[in-house]
Amino acid sequence: MQVSIIYDSVFGNTERIARAIGSAFAPQDVQIIKITAADPAQVSAADLLIVGSPTRGFKATPAINTFLAKIPAQGLKGIKTAAFDTRIAENDISNKLLRFLMKTFGYAAHPIATRLQKKGGTQVSAPEGFYVEDSRGPLKNREPERATEWAKSILSSGKFS
Repeated sequence: MQVSIIYDSVFGNTERIARAIGSAFAPQDVQIIKITAADPAQVSAADLLIVGSPTRGFKATPAINTFLAKIPAQGLKGIKTAAFDTRIAENDISNKLLRFLMKTFGYAAHPIATRLQKKGGTQVSAPEGFYVEDSRGPLKNREPERATEWAKSILSSGKFS
């Protein structure tokens, strides 16, 4: 099975999660690709495509959005997909207005997953968020381990037979 994990990272937190996810798929063929080196034409070679982004302004980074827009219509047909983001937990947001906005506009993972499906991908897991202490990080305790567990649950889901 060929696994491609494409991510963007602003402060290194999303990269750490992408690498933790990738470690769960060993000994599968895993490519962990920073968005600056990602080519939308190459995604058709993957059996599983996982895309992750930090949540910035209630959405994925512009680079991730541009990458997703460049994938041709039905370019992910026959490819399993999953999406993740890094985010601040709602309970950790002290500003009431910002908490309201997060509830209203959400995080990056769900829109990424929706776009992957619109490109023909088959979602194999609900979009997942991994928590940071604040906007620059660090990751909350045990989040890399939780990311590895999430990836293992995708692998053991039975959706790859």
